[in-house]
Amino acid sequence: MSEVDDAAAAILAGLPAIVPTDTVYGLVTTPYREEPVRRLYALKTRDAAQPTALIAADLDTLFVCVPELRGRAGAIAAAVLPGPYTLVLANPARRFPWLAGDNPDAIGVRVPAVSGVARTLLDQVGAVAGTSANLAGGSEARRLSDVAEVLLAECASVDGGELPGIPSSVIDFTGPEAVVLRRGAGDIDDAIARATAAVG
Repeated sequence: MSEVDDAAAAILAGLPAIVPTDTVYGLVTTPYREEPVRRLYALKTRDAAQPTALIAADLDTLFVCVPELRGRAGAIAAAVLPGPYTLVLANPARRFPWLAGDNPDAIGVRVPAVSGVARTLLDQVGAVAGTSANLAGGSEARRLSDVAEVLLAECASVDGGELPGIPSSVIDFTGPEAVVLRRGAGDIDDAIARATAAVG
């Protein structure tokens, strides 16, 4: 088996993996069960009140995971994704509550624009729960070798080479106006303009 196959098997089994995205290396696991996500938090030493993104291979997979995104939120997602953005959208059915941190009425979603081994991996698993592959408070990993040894020792990993190294921009679309929660990769003004035009 290749390292991609090994990582996909680990993710599907509920184990953690370190994988490339379109921004930085991510620490990921299956999003479909609470226990693996809690294990991910413990491994990263992440505060349970902090949310973790649902990262999908494509928009169709995202809409299967969170069917309520078919309305206004879905139009926003379709206008902005795929790309280096994490969108915080309304989650009225409170799906994936273990990803929501202290706000179960919202969910952070990503559809990265990836190719190569990252594309192959996401296509195999469909969706992951993902956060940056660093210990809480640490710097993001541009290269697999930048990831802390304590994480590498516990995870399957895929080397996707050197990445841009800038985390995704995080934009909250749950209210009447978009709110930028983190300025990172991508053109934020363009993303907000596209989202605004999509919902008219």
